[in-house]
Amino acid sequence: MPSFRAVISPYITAWTAEQDLPNRIVQRRGIGYATELQTDRDLNGVLWQQTPQRQGSGRPEFGRAHPLRQRRAMELLLCQVCGGPASRTGDGVLWLHRDHRDDWPGWPEGMASVEPPVCASCVAVSLRHCPALRKGAVAVSVRDFPIAGVRGLLHRPGVWAPAPVSVVNMAYEDPAVRWVQASALVRELRGCTLVEFEELAGAVA
Repeated sequence: MPSFRAVISPYITAWTAEQDLPNRIVQRRGIGYATELQTDRDLNGVLWQQTPQRQGSGRPEFGRAHPLRQRRAMELLLCQVCGGPASRTGDGVLWLHRDHRDDWPGWPEGMASVEPPVCASCVAVSLRHCPALRKGAVAVSVRDFPIAGVRGLLHRPGVWAPAPVSVVNMAYEDPAVRWVQASALVRELRGCTLVEFEELAGAVA
């Protein structure tokens, strides 16, 4: 697993050289690209943003995830910081989130997350360097984390071309998902157990 010194920015972070490719969206049974490749859709047939892979070129754009790397980290349960395997505890796979326990009783149980998991080695680094996490964070072990759908730009039928509407989370089972240009994979977090940061420090000491 690479050390933090080798990780200039989190694995899933997009760089300035990785801007979305211009491609005309057309109307089919939903949306598609005018010049579409087989790799532009996932196994569920959902259209994804076309973004080149140029990690390390330019400057990291913190706060913007690269669609393919985010999707890969979610599918394979890789650490969003270093790209290695996420940590597993007796209670499940490790996630690190902003502390939103005031949002609802039992948070984050049932939360739809676009943040991939983490490894214990990268928790301290994330807490130290991520401005959002410095405002309050929790580590969570998750027993069940099914892929629930995608986040992306929803379109509606238009006169000349599909028209963008809003960014949404959409389940794969929803027929309207064929109108979404996906940018992130979503997992639902179930069976959540909060983990003390001291426990994680001991695990990697």
